[in-house]
Amino acid sequence: MKYKILHERKEYTNVRDLIEDVAELYGEKTAFSYRVKPSDKDKVEKSYITLRDDVRALSTEIIARGLAGKHICLIGKLSYEWVVVYYSALATGSVLVPLDRDWTAPELADTVKKADAAWIFTEADIKDKCAEVATEANLSAPTSLSGDSEDVLSAWIAAGKAKLDSGDKSYFETEIDREILALLVFTSGTTGKGKGVMLSQKNILSDMADVLPFIDFSDKSVGVLPPHHTYGSSVTILGQTCIGCEVYISSGIRYVAKELKQEHPGHLVLVPLYLETFYRKIMAGIKEKGKEKTVKRMMKLCNVLHLGRGIRKKLFASILENFVGEVKMIISGGAPISADIMDFFSGLGIDVLNGYGITECAPIIAVNHNNFVTKGSVGPVLPIDDVKIVDPNEDGEGEIIVKGDNVMLGYYKDEEATKEAFTDDGYFKTGDYGKLDKNNVLFITGRKKNLIILSNGKNVYPEEIESELIAIPGVIDAIVYEGQSKRGLMYNAIVAEIFPDKDFIEKNGIEDIKKHLQGYIDAYNRTAVVYKKIGILKVRDEEFPKNTLRKIQRFKLDMSID
Repeated sequence: MKYKILHERKEYTNVRDLIEDVAELYGEKTAFSYRVKPSDKDKVEKSYITLRDDVRALSTEIIARGLAGKHICLIGKLSYEWVVVYYSALATGSVLVPLDRDWTAPELADTVKKADAAWIFTEADIKDKCAEVATEANLSAPTSLSGDSEDVLSAWIAAGKAKLDSGDKSYFETEIDREILALLVFTSGTTGKGKGVMLSQKNILSDMADVLPFIDFSDKSVGVLPPHHTYGSSVTILGQTCIGCEVYISSGIRYVAKELKQEHPGHLVLVPLYLETFYRKIMAGIKEKGKEKTVKRMMKLCNVLHLGRGIRKKLFASILENFVGEVKMIISGGAPISADIMDFFSGLGIDVLNGYGITECAPIIAVNHNNFVTKGSVGPVLPIDDVKIVDPNEDGEGEIIVKGDNVMLGYYKDEEATKEAFTDDGYFKTGDYGKLDKNNVLFITGRKKNLIILSNGKNVYPEEIESELIAIPGVIDAIVYEGQSKRGLMYNAIVAEIFPDKDFIEKNGIEDIKKHLQGYIDAYNRTAVVYKKIGILKVRDEEFPKNTLRKIQRFKLDMSID
């Protein structure tokens, strides 16, 4: 099937060509903006020309210091300086190793050594921790991005600019091989300590080139995702640079609501956690005003009359203004999202485009389009990808495997794991279950590693049940698993473990949280097939353990029931 193209597909040869081209195309238009302090009235704006000049300068200094082609670690939150290092490392043919700033010093040191790093860029507030890492890894002291008296990055940029002014052309003359390792991503994911995913410039540039033509991006977004994850770096940074978008760099999750009203972004790139948070806050506001039934009736009427996004946005403006401002579109990825929540935002006039990807595929494999949304799906498979379903069952569901220009080179220094990750004919095994329809639209059923295989041989996909639970009023997070009994398999049971919204519980005068939730569990069980019924409800006092992309780490849960 042919899908409507909104933008011409353009794939850059390498990141240096990208940076040079966008500076020519967008000139003094703002590329990145931010506030030094969240309370600042004015913000700092960096144009596309400034970005290019800073990348040229830092790249020149990286080359002069003999680091071109070496492995460079970058440890920090999303910042303009982080972006400059990201582009400069890639523009010099170096290997960028982005790491999670929240890891402990021993975890970072172990990964830095495993990555064969030659240098570390980091931030002032974690410089002491990274100094420990550098000592353990036998490296020079980490270079500060910004924020203290030893702002070495600024000094490097100044030195690079001086060399450029003196006629140094090394930045332009350095060869870049788009087929070899450029981005080395270590991610713990949700199943334990991760492997080093090796991505080339071809991988990341071809992936973004295939996504952008189908999405109706606005001119401005607010960046909130951690950049050491490929979803954050590829889409928030690389993809939006390609289209000349301004990315306002958020000061943190507690400031997002304020920033949406200040900056007026037209679209956002998020994980479901943010959507669920917006949903709960909007619903709480609607209930406080006693307008829940009115809003539901208006949404139904809009659906019957097939009213467009613009009219819906006007009708529900008073509801949206305090939470998502002028946002017209949200791209959601990184984790499953409830269909009810997607329908809710769509009813208010905000397009939610659900997508699917994995780090090993740079990361996007499929995404819904503005002009082609299939409910319940993660959208059409990207044109560059060949996706197959292995050993499908009677419903067409099986493991998703993929081959394409965005598929990784392999796992760093781990031939055994690399071999295990691919089929004999070169398809990457995602470890996810799903199915394809006649239009090559992909539906995700669940994680292979999360699949519950009952003692009677029946398969239960926990994500299917979790999508029902997350829509329950008063639920923040829900995980479903097979509870393990010491008495044997026949005593195991399907468990729903829920972290409740305590503010919701308190505001609604609910005295018994478990009783409140159990009523919804009982309602679900009345219509569920026998082997998918929830046998045990657990209510958590504390949030689930999560990684920095806010994915729940299932492997850390106590699944015993005795």
